[in-house]
Amino acid sequence: MVQNLLDVILPVFLVIGFGYFAVWRGLFPISGIDGVMKFTQNFAIPCLLFQAIAKLDLGSDFDPDLLISFYAGAAICFALGIFGARILLQRPWEDCVAIGFCCLFSNSVLLGLPIAERAYGPDALTGNYAIIALHSPFCYGLGITVMEVVRNRGQSTVKLAGAVGRAMFSNALVLAILGGFAFNLTGQPIPGVVDDALSLIARAALPAALFALGGVLIQYRPEGDKVAIAMVCMIALLVHPALVWSFGTALSLPQDGFRSGVLTAAMAPGFNAYIFANMYGKGRRVAASSVLIATGASLLTVWLWLEILT
Repeated sequence: MVQNLLDVILPVFLVIGFGYFAVWRGLFPISGIDGVMKFTQNFAIPCLLFQAIAKLDLGSDFDPDLLISFYAGAAICFALGIFGARILLQRPWEDCVAIGFCCLFSNSVLLGLPIAERAYGPDALTGNYAIIALHSPFCYGLGITVMEVVRNRGQSTVKLAGAVGRAMFSNALVLAILGGFAFNLTGQPIPGVVDDALSLIARAALPAALFALGGVLIQYRPEGDKVAIAMVCMIALLVHPALVWSFGTALSLPQDGFRSGVLTAAMAPGFNAYIFANMYGKGRRVAASSVLIATGASLLTVWLWLEILT
């Protein structure tokens, strides 16, 4: 099992390390990293999300109890991250929301799917796909709403609602998700030529994003943020799966759904945690370092959860 985890996670680290090394040795400019980041954030990842959601089977195998268990745990961890950063670390509210988002957004695709497939087989992934279908809309909807409330506090309700709406509907990731759902719900297939073009761009999304993250780590090192990073790692890797375990047990989830929920919750913060921080220019050093350090720590914590779930 440890070897399987290494087979899944080590390639991720190698791509991140390649980006770090390229910028560190001057083989790739930091300004170029900013360009790669914009490409992944505004084009490649939206294409990936649009295509994936447009093709999901939304009408089958959606267990409300599984979604309640997973997302109730995620929302609680979001709140723990926000108030932990505020009360324990005295961070500004905007930073607190960005740190909370790191505790909210599990790496459900890049790590969650391959690890679950290796552990339980491809036929046990129905719960994973159900979680993934709502993951980005839920997390970005919650994160953007709270961030805009914090940024626009003191304004009227109408102005606040307008600020949230503008932030939501000017975000390429959110628009891609909504577009994917629109295609899915209307039953319209993506035209073949467009689908092929989207696939070409989508294939570049994850490796480019990981390479950019490595380059970003040159700029945002963990000095001075060790407590914040440790808090994110603890909440994301231990508290979230423990909450899903508790809720899933109380709701008597079937075995496959229970395993999918707990294991997905046990994943390290996804790259979208940094995208969110970068989008607002808040908590970027904590987000970048937390993604890297939590991914490394998940070698041990995911092994622990797999042993418990056996």
